[in-house]
This record gives sequence, structure tokens and C-alpha cells, in this order.
Amino acid sequence: MTNMALWDSTSSLCSMESTVGCSPTVPEAELYRSIQALLPRETDQQQPPDYFNKGMLRWTLHKKVQNNPANSLTLLWVLIKELEKAERWDSRKCIIPLLHTLMYAIIQTAFIPDELYKRIYAFCKRLLTFPQPYCTLGLSYARQIRTERVVPGLMYRRMVTAEQRLKSEHYPFQERVFVFADPEIFSGSLGKVLMGDIEASASAAGGCLSPLDHMRSVVQHSIQAALGAKQCDGPKLAQALKDMGQDVETHFQEVTATVEQSAEEGVKGEGAALRGRLQQLYSEIVSDADSEPLSVGGPLCDCPLPNPDMSFHLWMEDLDIWRVLTKWLRSSSTSEQFSLSQEDPELGESPSELTPSDMTRFSIMSNDSGIERDLPPGADPSLSSSLDSASLSAPLEQCKSEQDSRLSRRKAIKMKPTMKDNMLLMQDTLEDHASQVGGGRGGERGSTRQRMVGSSVLRHSFNKQQKHFTARIVAMGDDRVLGRLAKAYYFFRKREARKLFLAMKVNLQFYYIPVCKPTTSISPSKKNVPELKGKLCSLGSYLSMVDPWYNTNIKGLGCMIPKLAAMQQANASMPKDPIVSDVISYYVRTGQQSVYFTIYFVKITFNSRTKDPVEDVFLTHLEVEFPDFRQFMASAKDKQRKSSGELCGAVVSMNYKRVTLSGRDVDKGLSVRMTGAQISAIPSNEAEDLNCLTLTLNESPTKSKNNSVTSIRSNNIKIRSLESRTFTLTLDKDPHRFYKDVMSVEITPCLDPGYCVQKTMRSKLKLGDNKDAGLSKYMNKGLPLPINTFAGIIT
Repeated sequence: MTNMALWDSTSSLCSMESTVGCSPTVPEAELYRSIQALLPRETDQQQPPDYFNKGMLRWTLHKKVQNNPANSLTLLWVLIKELEKAERWDSRKCIIPLLHTLMYAIIQTAFIPDELYKRIYAFCKRLLTFPQPYCTLGLSYARQIRTERVVPGLMYRRMVTAEQRLKSEHYPFQERVFVFADPEIFSGSLGKVLMGDIEASASAAGGCLSPLDHMRSVVQHSIQAALGAKQCDGPKLAQALKDMGQDVETHFQEVTATVEQSAEEGVKGEGAALRGRLQQLYSEIVSDADSEPLSVGGPLCDCPLPNPDMSFHLWMEDLDIWRVLTKWLRSSSTSEQFSLSQEDPELGESPSELTPSDMTRFSIMSNDSGIERDLPPGADPSLSSSLDSASLSAPLEQCKSEQDSRLSRRKAIKMKPTMKDNMLLMQDTLEDHASQVGGGRGGERGSTRQRMVGSSVLRHSFNKQQKHFTARIVAMGDDRVLGRLAKAYYFFRKREARKLFLAMKVNLQFYYIPVCKPTTSISPSKKNVPELKGKLCSLGSYLSMVDPWYNTNIKGLGCMIPKLAAMQQANASMPKDPIVSDVISYYVRTGQQSVYFTIYFVKITFNSRTKDPVEDVFLTHLEVEFPDFRQFMASAKDKQRKSSGELCGAVVSMNYKRVTLSGRDVDKGLSVRMTGAQISAIPSNEAEDLNCLTLTLNESPTKSKNNSVTSIRSNNIKIRSLESRTFTLTLDKDPHRFYKDVMSVEITPCLDPGYCVQKTMRSKLKLGDNKDAGLSKYMNKGLPLPINTFAGIIT
């Protein structure tokens, strides 16, 4: 009864706070129906297309309430009531959607009463008694609500300051969203739709907002959130801030300093000092702009949460990610203390040095001594500087041709990595392992459990050396773009272990939006390349299976983009509402639960002795195929002509470590005939969700199935052809990552370079060969790729 009394009084308060000029107040009953429509139901599994509609309903709900503070406050009361009802009825499938919707609305609400804060905080604390991932989300949100209650408007101020890169000495953090799309999917109409959507998002609300506009919004929201409608006149404050012009930056810096100081003090002062200082600042701003007596008790004004700074890139080369990140770092100027210039010695090598030489290193005999005085007459040693500056903008192939056509030198000295540099990657490895759940103890493999999950929010909250830059990389495409992302991430970590460049300054967050090309298939670019088989978005399907809220908002977004492209082609004059950008913004802000996918290392040996072995990595899929048997299996006449032994395939030797449910791996070896094999790292259903590879053999239908092994679970596999026949390899279903004339392939999980650094240090210090000694037993030896979702894995 007490809760209902508070509910009724607050609802009447919301109706009195409706602002003039804002969107009309949405009735409480309509908000309730909207929330009920987007919640999951039992029939949703039978009708997957409804997930697209539910994602649109969530977007429409936030659009309804973001233009009126009264609507946002009413929505909060409806959401907390629904959360408490889901708790009483033990309807856990509704908690995650309601909780994320609640927190996203809290950030944008102008003022929240103290009794509502208490009610939300009490519910989040009760979630600590729930299993994963509910307890993790409850702990994270309980901390945020406790801080937000003492320092109202803190989440909004920090989010806008970081995402819009506002200069602030007291909060020098910057964030940016980089959308990298597969060019084979987004090079046509889909790319134009996505680019137009991002541009429309940046120019929303009647034009591009300047940094001063964002500063005014931060000051307005901070004062309103602390004082409320009884002590603050929103329209008068907004007009006073608008009339200030450039002087608003002074008040922005003062608000930032006051809020950050209160956040550091915590719950000791209960926010009284903060409210007193903001009340004084409000009086100064309004009194300076208006000579009339100070009025209070007016309506509150809307402060929409702008989408983060976002850029769109077609991923043409593997190194494009690191070139873009380097360019962003060098162009950033939060303050003189953290600014990065072209001559910063800590930056190390230029992005042009991030060449494929990091992948395969060859020794070349040189006839030059390397001393400038020994150069031939007429050679100019200063050519190296011009080459370095040109390589920043020129393509990689052009830089190679220029480098081969003339003698070039780089003015540099060789520096050994310091102990601090060596410890940085180790610290990241330790923090990643401490935040992961379900991955086994220490360095042990958790193959008998679900794959590792963890909270990036908790990981960064305990980070002592907090980095001032956060890059949110959103990959858009199918499994092929994820394979390229895993490959780029592996070689990035490998290079950072040799010379720190980005790891000491940037936090990397990875997000994935599965999008398939609307056509039937993509033609291979080479001869003898097999056509793509199976699902092209297996990892996206897996994330949708373990996280229903990801299925509703993100997988539905991938299905919506081709429809938007078709609609815009049919009607070019239709208004461009930034739906895609809004959903991406919601994803990167609330999707903080990481699911870790193991990156697997592949060593490929060819038939020709003159061809060196190749090292590569894959994430989701590896396919082995014998071309000699492709036509045999396709033609019934050939089956009748050939012997039964040939129809069964080529003889291969397989050595692997079989994964068992007990965790006691067993070394196995066998010889088997096969026409090909598929190795998948993504389980097809929830019952087989083990962190290991599943190898499936392709065998002839004429072969007897008695005593034959067709499916193997392992993490270490070696396949070698025992005959003169060679086979082909396709990594991550990507025709561009195709190898032929292969004799053997060896697959093992990638080792984290951070662990390799610690192992090398132990060998130099001669601390013994015990691999579990020192920090090793606390480190995750493998290199997983973390993909952020809303809930991780819901069991």
C-alpha cells in the first residue's frame, strides 16, 4: 500500500511538470502497454520475425519519452513497478530488458525524486542473490544508482563529456565509436544507407551541435537534476545559458569540478554540499541574465542525450583499424597533459610501420653497412622523413613500391622495453582474467563449462592505471569480418608485446552487428575456391541464442538495414530518421557484458618445399577440402567407375587432444579416409556449448559407418595427408583467406602476448621452469576476443 501511495503522488507530480513547447505528455497506460509489448513471451521462439518488431518498439518507446522530462519520470515508475512484479513472479526473462531500459531512461531523466532512487537501489541490491548474469548487472547498476543519488546527473555529464570530447581538466576521458563494415556487403546501397544514417544522427535537432551546445546541456541537466522543479526554472536557465555565448565554458568547468569532487567524496555528504553549490551557481547564472527577482518552481527543460561521436569506415585492409585509432589519438587534445602530437616519443612507430611484416618476417641479405657515410655518392639520407610523412596517407602498396625503388632510412634509435612496459600487457591480462566467469581456475581450460563471460564495467572500475581513451569498435558483417577482426587483434597484441603503442593509452571495446548480404551468394575471387556453405552469421546466431535482448535489438537491426536500403531506393524523398545510429548508441552504452571467443592459431605447411609455412588465425570456422574428390562426390557416374576406396576419400593422419566432460583430456591419434572436414568453434545449440572445437568429417555415403569417428571435440588438432594428394583450407568462410596445395595443418589456441612476456621474463631471470609459479597461475594464457552484449550468457 505504501508503494502505491508513492506511485500515485508521483504520477500527479509528473502531470504538473509538463513543459511548454515539449512533446505532449504520454499517458501512463500507454507507456505500460508499450513496455508490455517489448517484453519477451513464450511464443517469441516460434515466431523469430517478432524480434525485429520488438527492437523497433524499444526504439519508439525511448523516442516518445526523450523530449519531455515528465514522460521520462513516468516511465521510470512504470519500469520499477514491472521489475518488482517480475521479481515476485520469478519471471527472469523480463528482468534484463526492463533493467537496461530503466538505466537508459535514468540517464536522460531531468530530475528523479529520492524515494524513486531508494526503490531502484533496493531492487538492484536484491539482484545480488540471483545467479549470473543478474547478480553482475545488479552489482554494477547498484553502484551507479548509489553514486547517482548523491551526485544527480553524474552519468549524463560524464557520458556527454567523454563522447563529445569536451575539454575538461577534471574529467579528461574521451570515447569514440568506430563502425567498420565489410566492403563486400556495404559497398553498395547498404553503405549509403549506413553513411546517411550516421550523418543524419550527427546533424539531428536542426543542425550540428557545437561543443558549446553540449556544454550548455551539461550545465542545464546537472542543475536541474540536483535542484528539481521546485527550486529551478528550466526555461529561464536555458535562456540565460544561451545568452552567455562563450562564457558558458566557465560554468561548465565549474560544474565539472564540483560534480567530480562530490563523486570522489562518495556518500559521506549525502549530496548536500553539491546541491548548495549548484543552487548558488543557478542563482548567479539567472540573476546575471535577468534583473527581475529570482523565480523558482517553473517547469524543467529537455536535455536530449546526443548520440556519441561516430565514424563509418569500409574495412579495406587489415591495418585500417589501427591507422584510424592512431589518427584519432594524434588529433585529440583533451588537455596539454594528455595531448598527443606527431613528435610524441611514446607513440613509437608511425601507423605506416604496422605492415604485414608483423605477420611474416623474412631475413634479407643486405650489402649495405647501414652507416650514412658508406652510402653511394648522391644518395640523400633525408629521404626517409619524406617517405614516412607520405606513408600516412598513401596506400600500403604505394608505400612498398616507393620503398623498393629507392634507399630509405629511418632516423631512430633502438630502445629496450622497460619493466613498466612489460607489466602493462600483463596487467591487462590479469584484469581480464579476474573479470571472467566460467573459464576455469587460473590458467586452466574451462572446456567443460560454458565459454568465458565477464563485465567490462567491473574490469575498468578496478583499473588502477585508468586510460583516458576508449575506442568502441563496432564490426558489421558476417563471420568473415569477425575473422578479420580476430586476425587484426592478434597481430596488434603481438606487436604491442614488442613495442607499446596503443595499449598504454586506449581501452578497446568490441561490438558486433551481424549483417548478411541480401543476395544469394558471393562469387569467389579466385579459381578453385569453393562456394560459401552454411550460415554466414553463426557467431551472431550464437549471441542471439544466449542473450535474448541482443537478439531483439541487434540481430533485428541487421535484418532491418537491407529493408531500409530497399525503401530508400524506392522513395528517395523519404525522411531519414537515424534509427541505425540510435540503436548503435544504445548498444555501445548498455552492452557492457563481454562474451569471450577463443582465437585459434593455425600453422599451414605446403606440398612444395620451396614454399615456407604460413601462420594464420581463425575465430569461427575452418574448412578442409580435397579438390580431387569434389567432382567424384558430385557425379553419380564417377562413383560407379571409381573404386570404393577412392570414393571414401584421401587417407589423413589426425593427432588431437580429445575434450571430455570430466576435464581430463586424452591424446588420440588415428588414420581415416575423408573427402573434407569442417572445424567449427561456435556451437550449434545451447546443449553443446563447450569452449572447444568441433571437427566433423565429410565421408562418402558408400562408406560403412561402423566403428567410424565422424565428430571430434578438441582444442589441439593436427591433420596431415598421408598420400600425394593435397587439400585446401578456407578460414572463417572467407574466400580471400584461402590456401591450396596444403599438406598439413596444426591448430592450437593462441597464447596471449602478455603471458608470453611474463614467461620470457621468468626465463631471463632463471626463476625455474614451473609454469604455475609466480603470476602465471593468475593469468589467462589464451587470447580471447571479447564481444560485448547486454547480458553475456543467460543460463
